Amino acid sequence: MTQGRGRIRELLESHGLKPDQRLGQNFLADPQLIDRIVRVAAVGVGDQVVEVGAGTGALTEALLATGARVVAYEIDERLRPILEDVAPGAEFRFEDATESLVDDLAGGSWVLVANLPYNVGTGIVLDVLQRAPSVARLVVMVQKEVADRLTASPGSRVYGLPSVIVSLYGSSHRAFTVPRDVFIPKPDVASAVVVIERTEPHPDAPDAVGLARVAFGQRRKMLRRSLAGVLDNPVEVLESAGCRSTQRAEELSPDDFLRIAAVAS
Repeated sequence: MTQGRGRIRELLESHGLKPDQRLGQNFLADPQLIDRIVRVAAVGVGDQVVEVGAGTGALTEALLATGARVVAYEIDERLRPILEDVAPGAEFRFEDATESLVDDLAGGSWVLVANLPYNVGTGIVLDVLQRAPSVARLVVMVQKEVADRLTASPGSRVYGLPSVIVSLYGSSHRAFTVPRDVFIPKPDVASAVVVIERTEPHPDAPDAVGLARVAFGQRRKMLRRSLAGVLDNPVEVLESAGCRSTQRAEELSPDDFLRIAAVAS
């Protein structure tokens, strides 16, 4: 049964449950938007899908209907009877995905499709990109401001370490924005669906991420100062990489960090 607002309220009330804001629970209650997410994900028979934050199973049901194999994580054990009832064809793992997801995804190619809990969304995306190469594509709903950071370009006010990591490990775009009033409960901010297609990372990508992490940790400083602790001769290295030592982190592209990493190695 398609889960709209009334159905979700009914499921929760029948089990004496309320969303737990400590877990970042905001259940998507718009069947049309759920169908739109599934269409963007473009999964079907033969595909393996992993979902994080299954909630009441609204998206889980829709993903199962495509014929794909669905493995769904849900940290809230209270939701077990609802999920096992509405989506019996899914493989549920009632555990903390931030601790086990990356290690669990072995065997074949996966697509991550999820309305990510607000409190862990960014961390899961970045961890999967860097440590779970079996995930070929991510279609994730996150807070709009998080979507802005994940897809930002150099020079943007919100460009930072997440933007660099996403660019080094994939290509991204925002699929669409989601208003606040389609959730139970209504969150304080709008959301957006981001699509990330994994690309083969450069061998120096981990080192580039390390440099970016240090540089953005002191983003107001010029690079010759912010990277002084990790580069023996920061001015010489930066100039050899085609960068100015007076630039700041937000002015460098992911490729700039790659060149710095190559020169420094």
